Amino acid sequence: MGTPYLLIAAGGTGGHMFPAQALAEAMLKKGWRVRLSTDERGARYTGGFPQTVEIVEVASATFARGGLAAKAMAGPKIAGGVASMAFQMTRDKPDVVVGFGGYPSIPALGAATMLKLPRMIHEQNGVLGRVNQVFATRVANVACGAWPTDLPEGAHGIHTGNPVRAAVLERAAAGYIPPGDYPMSILVMGGSQGARILSDVVPGAIAALPEDLRSHIRVAHQARDEDGERVTAFYAEHGIRAEVLPFFDDVPRRMSDAQLVISRAGASSVADISVIGRPAILIPFAAAAGDHQTANARGLVQAGGAIMIPENALDVAALTEQITAVLTNPEAAQKMAHAALSTGAPDATERLMALVEQLAQKETT
Repeated sequence: MGTPYLLIAAGGTGGHMFPAQALAEAMLKKGWRVRLSTDERGARYTGGFPQTVEIVEVASATFARGGLAAKAMAGPKIAGGVASMAFQMTRDKPDVVVGFGGYPSIPALGAATMLKLPRMIHEQNGVLGRVNQVFATRVANVACGAWPTDLPEGAHGIHTGNPVRAAVLERAAAGYIPPGDYPMSILVMGGSQGARILSDVVPGAIAALPEDLRSHIRVAHQARDEDGERVTAFYAEHGIRAEVLPFFDDVPRRMSDAQLVISRAGASSVADISVIGRPAILIPFAAAAGDHQTANARGLVQAGGAIMIPENALDVAALTEQITAVLTNPEAAQKMAHAALSTGAPDATERLMALVEQLAQKETT
């Protein structure tokens, strides 16, 4: 028996690449050989992968972008990528192939399906992405980052959770200080570069809080560069202590210090909130494909760890009401923190790794 070999296939966004990287690191520590299959675009996002992971660029394409010429070429390009990967796999057979979504994962998953190799996919969101929809019933397992996840009939879903960064794990289940008559922190996140609607509504909602509550609040607000100046000025004009930046490189610390998180419902944000365990008000991005951010928030909301406000219902009055409800009821806020923790999966990487090893064992028995 030689060194077991894992082939990971992933697209070019952080949402696809981060869990792929986490699995790669864990499997390397287990003594596996790991290779990443992606395309030219995806290869630009592989800087965080360990140097021992071989990066293989394979042609792929999508029918969802570009003009008529690009769409006409998508089929032949994908077919060429699948053929190339099939040739590589016959020469160097993977023990397991794992796809993490995005069209650059099509060649490896397509070739593995043709060759009937052990394979599975990981879906970060509560609604399957287009590529994972295609392969969901053609793989042994669909490892689900959000739970419940909408799956087609015949797909075998297993809740693994979404891997989180080491800095988040270090603050997993950090002690929660419930709201009270002392300084309180609100963390506002809208994705890696903030969200305009949060910059439009959140400052006004906080300013509209009762004075005896507002005077105790400090805000860490992630806002886009073009919104930062006006958001900073608004907080200052209303006497609200606030730090406004386009990006926080210490989100885990700020989240563990917060009494309340106001956020979009991206897969990684929901995972961080649940692993650290904080009350949250979630505003899903309405234009997300398949409304997947609403699906991402579902488990946290149903458990009682978060309040969800649809984007079309978000205004100053509605948000002020919900912020007040959380920050004036310490017992309820504490329950929300515990409920959020109950949905977390700090061992998501280990769960993924276990599924890979089980697939490899089935192949050899």
